[in-house]
Amino acid sequence: QVQLVESGGGLVQTGGSLRLSCAASGDTFSSYAVGWFRQAPGKEREFVTAISESGGNTYYADSVKGRFTISRHNAKNTVCLQMDSLKPEDTAVYYCAAVWTYYRAGYCYTRVDEYTYWGQGTQVTVYS
Repeated sequence: QVQLVESGGGLVQTGGSLRLSCAASGDTFSSYAVGWFRQAPGKEREFVTAISESGGNTYYADSVKGRFTISRHNAKNTVCLQMDSLKPEDTAVYYCAAVWTYYRAGYCYTRVDEYTYWGQGTQVTVYS
């Protein structure tokens, strides 16, 4: 079992950058794949990006490809999301999520229902 806490959200102008962090505690973090999702008001939670347990594989939604970068530091139990060239449509609550990957090593999970553990979310607001 892991506990996840996001940080780094805030208010930023269009074209700006933010760096989100997801700090994990509990079980061995290097056994968990991690994903970032976001949810805007009135919309469903959507996939943003994911990283495999070792960090060797990553996957991005088309809407953020080339602008966002996910990374992880297992020794520090942290996953980061670097967000550049932000747009107003990136405004949402951002959540990190984790799932134990014993049976699917190296896989990047993209569906909400594939993840077991969730953080409380951090607000990102991009204004024009």
